[in-house]
Amino acid sequence: MEDVVAARVRAVAALALFALLAPVAASGATGAPLGTRLGHALAVPNVQPSESAAYVVDLATGQVVFSQNTSLPLLPASNEKLALTYGALTALGPAFRIETDVLGEGAQAGATWQGNLVLKGYGDPTLSSQGLADLARQVRDDGITRVAGRVVGDETWFDARRTAPGWKPSFFIEESPPLSALIVDRGLVGRFTSHNPALAAVQLFRKALVRAGVQVAGGAQLGAADGEAAPLASIESPTLASIVRWMDRVSDNFTAEMLLKELGAVQTAHGTTAAGAGVVTGLLAQAGVPLDGVRLVDGSGLSLLDRMTATALVSLLSTMWNDPSLRPELLAALPVAGRRGTLANRMRTGAATGVVAAKTGTTDNASALSGFVGDRYVFSILENGSPVDLDWARVAQDRFATILAASP
Repeated sequence: MEDVVAARVRAVAALALFALLAPVAASGATGAPLGTRLGHALAVPNVQPSESAAYVVDLATGQVVFSQNTSLPLLPASNEKLALTYGALTALGPAFRIETDVLGEGAQAGATWQGNLVLKGYGDPTLSSQGLADLARQVRDDGITRVAGRVVGDETWFDARRTAPGWKPSFFIEESPPLSALIVDRGLVGRFTSHNPALAAVQLFRKALVRAGVQVAGGAQLGAADGEAAPLASIESPTLASIVRWMDRVSDNFTAEMLLKELGAVQTAHGTTAAGAGVVTGLLAQAGVPLDGVRLVDGSGLSLLDRMTATALVSLLSTMWNDPSLRPELLAALPVAGRRGTLANRMRTGAATGVVAAKTGTTDNASALSGFVGDRYVFSILENGSPVDLDWARVAQDRFATILAASP
């Protein structure tokens, strides 16, 4: 997730810069062709044209309106989530839900479960303490008031890797809690994030059972359910469409990485980041998205190994736009200028307000904005640097999008 406080500070600065520069840009380019005005909009201090790309296509005609370094492989930051959005909605479907189950090893004798209970996670990034309470009540409603064995947490649906390849060490916890197929409240225990989320989850579940009136003789530990375990309780996540909407609007890195592993687990039986990335890459190829220079390593765009091109992003967005089953889901998920999500405090006045729907992307090394201008244009802007000047990059992006929105 893009740092909220820093993002607000940058937004205020960017708005001030935009207010100063927009009139100058407009007056200096009066009567100039649209492509020329767009080029001027991108010209800002501390953002190198050689490390930037931009591409605009008319949605109705397919005509190229503007192009700059469109095939240049660049760090996409959170624009990577657009590829994941496509992969998840295509492979799993908007109605897909993720289960969390309670399984019983042993047998029920009267009100006692003779054996262990297993809390098995299948990668739900939204699993909460309230969900554990619901599962515990279901166990109690099965007539079980005592467990003779232990409570076991099973996170084997995913691998045990807590981060994704190519992440800076600081991204762990700061940008995403640990990844696990079994994680509750995003790993938060009290005021701290657990580094062992599955163990924290099963400990919380044991407490939930006791509160629900189910006494547990043994402790809580990690393990794997045996093949003969009986289903005792189950809950489901919100729909994938809802999860994706949250992920894209606030640019949530944890949700993105969990969904990528979910894709790998469901489609290939390997709950790994690499497997999920392979699924997404394959789906992009099937859709005809140009993949020269594209490298998908994680789901969030945090990885320094990721590469995307403006050509690929515009092609991907166009593919989703032209799919009647995907367009409404994508538009519902995208931030909107001056209205919602990570664009709520950008382009709050002017032609772009309420018209530009686009995914933002922000890291120290990359700033990006890709999406739609009403139903007229699809566009992508990628700007890199070591580091990139985020304030000026956003000024360029906002001017660019505003000129497009104001074009006759």
